[in-house]
Amino acid sequence: MWKLRMRKRVTNIRNAIGIWGLYAALAVPIVAQEPGTGTPEPTLPPAAPLSALQQRGAEIYRDQCADCHGAHGEGAEGAYEDPLIGDESIGQLAARIDKTMPEGSPEDCRGEDARAVAEYIYEAFYSEAAQIRNRPPRVMLTHLTTAQLRQSLADLYSLGATLPRETGNRGLSARYYNGDRRKEEELKLERVDPTIDFDWQRNSPVEGVDADSFSIEWNGGLMVPRSGRYEIIVRSTCSFLFYLGASDREFINNHVQSGNKTEFRRSIYLIDGRVYPLRIEFRQRKRKTEIPPARIQLAWVPPQGVEQTIPAEYLVPERPTDTLAIQTPLPPDDRSYGYERGIGVSREWEEATTAAAIEFAEVAIEELWPEYRRRHRGRDQPRAALRGFLQQLLEAAMRRPLTDELQERYIDKQLAAEPDDGEAIKRCLLAGLKSPYFLYPDVDLDQPKSARVANRLALILLDSLPADGRIRAAAQKNKLLTDDEVRQVASAYLDDHRLRSKTRGMLRGWLNLEHIADIRKDEELFPGFDQALVADLRMSLEQLLDEVVWQPESDYRQFFTLNQGITTRRIAEYYGEDWRPAGPWRRGYWTEPTVPSPKHLGLLTHPYLLSGLAYHDSTSPIHRGVFLIRYMLGRTIRPPADAFAPLSPDLHPDLTTRERVELQTSPEFCQSCHEKINALGFTLENYDAVGRFRELERGKPIDPRGRYVTRDGREIELQGAADVARFLAESDDAVYAFVKRAFQHFVKQPPAAFGADTMDRLVQHFRDSGYNIQELIVEIAVEATRPIRTAAEQIAFQGDPG
Repeated sequence: MWKLRMRKRVTNIRNAIGIWGLYAALAVPIVAQEPGTGTPEPTLPPAAPLSALQQRGAEIYRDQCADCHGAHGEGAEGAYEDPLIGDESIGQLAARIDKTMPEGSPEDCRGEDARAVAEYIYEAFYSEAAQIRNRPPRVMLTHLTTAQLRQSLADLYSLGATLPRETGNRGLSARYYNGDRRKEEELKLERVDPTIDFDWQRNSPVEGVDADSFSIEWNGGLMVPRSGRYEIIVRSTCSFLFYLGASDREFINNHVQSGNKTEFRRSIYLIDGRVYPLRIEFRQRKRKTEIPPARIQLAWVPPQGVEQTIPAEYLVPERPTDTLAIQTPLPPDDRSYGYERGIGVSREWEEATTAAAIEFAEVAIEELWPEYRRRHRGRDQPRAALRGFLQQLLEAAMRRPLTDELQERYIDKQLAAEPDDGEAIKRCLLAGLKSPYFLYPDVDLDQPKSARVANRLALILLDSLPADGRIRAAAQKNKLLTDDEVRQVASAYLDDHRLRSKTRGMLRGWLNLEHIADIRKDEELFPGFDQALVADLRMSLEQLLDEVVWQPESDYRQFFTLNQGITTRRIAEYYGEDWRPAGPWRRGYWTEPTVPSPKHLGLLTHPYLLSGLAYHDSTSPIHRGVFLIRYMLGRTIRPPADAFAPLSPDLHPDLTTRERVELQTSPEFCQSCHEKINALGFTLENYDAVGRFRELERGKPIDPRGRYVTRDGREIELQGAADVARFLAESDDAVYAFVKRAFQHFVKQPPAAFGADTMDRLVQHFRDSGYNIQELIVEIAVEATRPIRTAAEQIAFQGDPG
C-alpha cells in the first residue's frame, strides 16, 4: 500500500514538472563531461624515445609475444586475455620472462633478450606511468554515494545550526531531583555520569534525595562507532521517557508502566559522524504499596557487535543540535575500483532515493516546517512563509541560488497545484531531492568558482553539501580561490565529527576490515575466544587507529611502531600481561591504554587483524601475505586460477604451518605469486591464529624470516614482524599506497585524473610534514579543488539539466 501511494505521488509530480526534471539524474550522458569541461585533462609527460635495448625488446615482443598478449599488451582472445599491466620491477619482469616465456619454449627468450623485452613492455604499457599515459584517467560524473546521501540529508535537516565539534568530554550530564516532578528548587546534584547503568535497589541515588520519590534527567549526545542499524535497549524498573535525535522526538515511552515489563528495545539506523541529542527522564514515584527497586541501564547492540552497556566513549555531556538519520535502506555503492563511487543507476537505486526524499519530506512537515512558521510569523501573503521555507531548503539541497526558472519549476508550480501545505511540501521536496542538482554534485559548471570549490570541499571532507556556515561564508567572500585559503578552511574541520567519521571509513578500507568481520575459532583449540571478545578487539583496533590519527603528531609511522595498544577487561584476561591496562580501570569506560610492550607493533600485530587473517584452527601466512602486499604495500597480485583448500594440519602433524604452506605452494605455477605472498606472510608467524605471541609451533622454533622486492627492484631481507613494522613505517611503496588510498576515499576519483604528478606532490608533502595524516587530508582537499580554482573560464551547460 505504501509503495502504491508513493508511486501515485511520484506520477503526479512527474506530470507537473515534466519527465525531464524528475528523471534527468538517470540521463548520465546528457551531463557527461566533454573534453575541456569540468576538470581539465591531466598533464601527462610524453613517452620517452625507446632506447636501443627497448627497440630490440619491441622486435622480440612482436615476434614471440604479441600473438598471445596483443600488439600493445591488451590481451588476445583465446590466448592470454588479461592485459599486461602491473607493478613488478623491470628486474622481476626479466626474471619471469627468462624463466617462463614464451609459454612452452622459454629457452627462446633468455638473458639479455628477456631483459630487453622487460625494458620494452615496462615502458610501453606495463608500468603505472605507461598505463596513465596510454589511458589518461578522467574525473567521472557520479551521483551521491549512500554515505553522502545520508550525510547530506542530515545536514539539510540541521541547516543553519552549529554542529558539535570534538571536545574530548565524555559521559552524560545528570541532574538529580528530590521528588518526581523535577522542580528546580528540588535539584540536589548536577554531575556527569560516565554511563547509565545503576541499581539503587530501594536506596537513595544521591545524598539529599528521598529513596521513595526522586527523578533524574540525563542530557547529552550519543555518537556511534560506525554507520548501521543499532538496537537500543533500556532496562528500567521505573517510569522513564527516552528522547533521541531531537528535543521532542520520542524514542521509547515508558511514562506509564505496563505490568512487569522492564526491558524495552528499539532498532534504528544511525550515521557515524553525527552526535544525536539524547535525553532520558527517569522517575521513582511515591506509592501506597511497596516501591519497586530502582534500576536503569542504557545498552545497545552495535552492527557486528554484541550487547553491552553504551560505553562512556560514545556519550558526550554537551547537548548537540537536533539531527536526522534517514531510515530508508539504500543499495550498496560500486566498489569495483576499491573505493565507493556513485556510478550505478538501477531501479533499486531509483526507488531508494525516491523513498529517502519522501521520508525527509515527512520529517520536514512534522518538525522543520512548524519551527520555521513559528519563527516567521506575520508574513502578509498566506503562503509567503512556506515559499521562503522551501526556497531555503532547496537552495541548500541544489547547492545554488534558485533562478526565476528554477523557482517556478520546483516551488511555484507545486504550490499552485496543491492547496494543502503538507502535500505541497512533499511535492517540492520530492522534485528537488530527485533532481540532478541534488543527486549529481558535479552539475554546477554554471556556478562561481568559490561556490564550486565549496561544493567539492563539503563532499571531500564531510561527505555532504555545503550547509555549514564556515564553508558558505568563505564561498560568499570568494575566500576559496588560493591554496592557502582552501588549507585554512579545510584545517578548521579537523575536529568535525563528520570528517573524523570519513577518516575512519578510509582506514577501514585501507585495512580491508569489512572483509574480516566474521571471526570464529575452534573452541577446543582456543577456548574463550567468543564473539564478545571479537567485539572488544574490533573496538580496540578502531580506537587505536583514532588515537594515532587525532593525536597532535598524527604520525602515520605510529601505525606500525606504537608499542601500546587499547585494551578491555576481556582482552586483558584473554591475552595476559602485555594487554593489561597501564592504569586503573575507569568507571563507565570500556577501554584503556595498555602497558608498553615490544610485542605491540601498532596495528600490524593487533589480535583483531591477525585473527581475521587466519583460519579457525591455524594461522594463514597466505592471507597475511596477501594483506601486506595488496593493502599495506599497494601491489597488485593476480587471483589464483583455481581455489585450493589448505593442507590440513592433521595430515602433516610433524610440519609447522610454514612448512605446510611451502609444501602446498611449491609447484612452479604457484610460485609466480606465492614467492611474493609467502615471503611476507611468514614474517608474522610469531603470532598464532588469535594473535597471541608464540616462539614455538609443534615443538619447533618459529621461523619468521622473509623478504620483499620493492617496486624499484630492491630486495629487503626481513627477520620477523619488527622488521616488517620498521619497513612499512617509511617504505616508499607503503607510503605511496596509503596516500593513494586516502585520496581515492576522500575524493572518490583517481589521483591521476587531477594531474600525472598529483601523487608525487602529495607523497612529498606527506614526508615533509613528518608523515602527518591530518595535513595529508587537508592537502588532498587542496589538490582536488585546484583544477576548479585554476580553470581559465567557466563553462555552463547548454539548457537546464534539471
